[in-house]
This record gives sequence, structure tokens and C-alpha cells, in this order.
Amino acid sequence: MEDPVRSIIDLKFMAQENVWEREYQNSKLVTKDDKPQTDTLGFFKYLKRDKKTPLEGLRALDLGCGTGRNSNYLAQEGAVVTGIEISSTALRLAVERAKELGLPQTASVASNTGSVEYLKGDIGFILPFGNDSFDLIIDVTSSNSLTESERGLYIQETHRILKSGGNFFVKTLCKDGDHNAKNLIKLSPGKEKDTYIMPEIGLTERVWSKEDFVEYYSRYFIIEKLEKKTNYSRINNQSYKRNFWLAYMSKK
Repeated sequence: MEDPVRSIIDLKFMAQENVWEREYQNSKLVTKDDKPQTDTLGFFKYLKRDKKTPLEGLRALDLGCGTGRNSNYLAQEGAVVTGIEISSTALRLAVERAKELGLPQTASVASNTGSVEYLKGDIGFILPFGNDSFDLIIDVTSSNSLTESERGLYIQETHRILKSGGNFFVKTLCKDGDHNAKNLIKLSPGKEKDTYIMPEIGLTERVWSKEDFVEYYSRYFIIEKLEKKTNYSRINNQSYKRNFWLAYMSKK
């Protein structure tokens, strides 16, 4: 007899996979750049300069790694990296770029050489890693599209697999002062709090007030730095002014 819970999980995975496959095959939202964003590089600089934590030798997890722009960079810096992504198209591009860079593609390589391994998966479910597996986890606008139940698993799992004192970087959508976000919530509301459905793409995204972000993430992590940053996002070849939270955190 078919397991109904398993069937629901499979359907959710397929729905998310289909959205992101369409997006990476015909991009309206994501970019396919091969270098980390300035905000992400700023966090890496913070680790090295302020926390005296070199990237070399770190065991790192890139949640929703896309085409590997951050994973490959970390591997080049000497980290042992695992990237997890739901889109097969994005993973293919990530692997191709890693090969072009000559990066070993296995997480079992000695930690001081730098390597990257790509896995297909959904960050809103149980992650296939043991407790305290990683020194560093990054989530660069990947968890925005999770449902509340999926987000509950995501935050529990990131806490479980991050080592004590390990570092966690989150870049996510900010509601405060973002007129485009508030307009989207008004015109195309999602089913859950502070969500909207992206027109033409059909992707549901969550935006965060500062109060909600701090209340939610501080249950599991120490928020060392929280900054609001304004960037321009391109959607359907048009630029939109958007606000983001940049959160530097560590495991309690």
C-alpha cells in the first residue's frame, strides 16, 4: 500500500523542482553568474578578518547552491564544500564549472586541498548529513520560497548539522521599507504570512520584518550582525529595487 505521507512529500518536491527547472532553463528571476555576490563576499571577508576564521579547511554547506557560484568559490579557497540544489539544470552547470576550474568533486578529499560535491535535494526536508557535520552553512536567498512547515524543518536541520560555534550566513528578502514587496503582497498574496506569488513564475516567496526575523532565527542561532541592504533585482529583464537582510549568525 502506498504511503500517503511519502506521496505528499514527493508531490511537494516535484512541484518545487518543476518551478526551478523552468526558471533555470528560461531565467526570469535567477542569474547564472559564476562569481559570488558582493554581499556574500563581504561575509567571507568578515569570517577571515573579524572572526579569524580562514576558509581553507572549513567543511561548508551551500543551501540551494544554484549554478555553484558560491560553492566553487569556497572550494577554490580551500574549503570542502557540499552544494545541495533541486534543479538538475542548475546542478549540471555547477558541475561543468567545477570541472573547468579543476576542482576535485568529492567531499572526501583531504580538507586542506579544497573540493566540491553537488547533491540533488530540497532544503525544506530532512538533510542527508550527520549531526555537527559543517563548520559553515550559507543560504543566499534560497529559503525564501519554503512553506512555513518546510521552513520549520530547514531551521531545525541547519541547527542540527552545524557544529557548535559554527557560522551561518543568511541573505533573505526584507519587508521593511520595501515598496515592491508590499505591493506584491497586496496584488498577489500567498496563503501564508508575508508571502506573495511571483507573477508569471508562480513562485511563492516570504519577506521578513526585522522583528519576525530576529524572533524566528534567534531561537536556534546567535545573531552577530543583521544589516538591511538595498539591491536591484532583475525580473523579466527589468530592474526592481529590493531590500534584503544580511544575517551573520553562529550556532548557540
